[in-house]
Amino acid sequence: MAETHFKIVFEGHLRNGVDIETAKLNLAGLFKSDASAVEKLFDGRPVVLKRGLSHEQALHYLDALNDAGVEAALEIETPIILSLDEIDTPTTYRAEPSPYAPPNAAVIPAAPGFSELKVFTVQGRIGRLRYLAWSLVLMGAVSIFAGICAGLMTSSLIAGGLFATIAVVGFLIVSIQIGAQRLHDAGWSAWLLLLNLVPVVGSLFPILMVVVPGNPGPNQYGAPQPPNTKAVKVLACMWVLIVALGMVGYFVGGLGLFEDEVQTTANEYENILPYDDDNDSDASQPADRASPPVDYKDQ
Repeated sequence: MAETHFKIVFEGHLRNGVDIETAKLNLAGLFKSDASAVEKLFDGRPVVLKRGLSHEQALHYLDALNDAGVEAALEIETPIILSLDEIDTPTTYRAEPSPYAPPNAAVIPAAPGFSELKVFTVQGRIGRLRYLAWSLVLMGAVSIFAGICAGLMTSSLIAGGLFATIAVVGFLIVSIQIGAQRLHDAGWSAWLLLLNLVPVVGSLFPILMVVVPGNPGPNQYGAPQPPNTKAVKVLACMWVLIVALGMVGYFVGGLGLFEDEVQTTANEYENILPYDDDNDSDASQPADRASPPVDYKDQ
């Protein structure tokens, strides 16, 4: 019994949440081809990407295409049976290269395409560690600008106030930009940043932005970010030290306030205690001498 073979048919369908440009880049990397050759696969016509595959090979091929962000169909390939009795005159056949033929590269797990990192934009994606690292750098820049503002205000309040306004506006813009990229990495809309303005929720949402992981593959906002560098990991870990120092400072400051409050209460209590100065002074004086006896006979 002949072995059943399968073929992979692609009609240009994309997976949910994957844009066409990302899919083209992923397919170009998968087939080790240029983007112009991949463009022809998205004209709406069904294209047979691979023939003569066993069932295991076909499933492996489908998994690689799914990782690239596209959907393909698995079909049974009808075997071609040739009979020499049907051949009257031998003819020489030369196959013309098909414009829809895929490259002949072996199918290997494609390396995921990475997006280009840009800080000053709301487009793109960044992960949790890079979000923490960029936020720490932004806070350091704000601290420097705050020192400059303080120095300017000593000489000119107008210049210092203008510089402080520019610094605050810049800080808000950059915070929105990197926050939008962090939400995009999780597949969320950047409009969710408005939740920071909601009472109670605004104090918890920044924590959620750091905790929620990003999508491992491409989503509607583009390809995933490049791998984290060593500098990104070091800056992100510095947040642990900053939070620990903040907690220690808060505990020490709270303990000092508690001691001050106890001392103040004790002083107030001592001030309201009654004092009898007259009795104390009388008690400190010696007792009056007894009056001389009166001789009533003489009187």
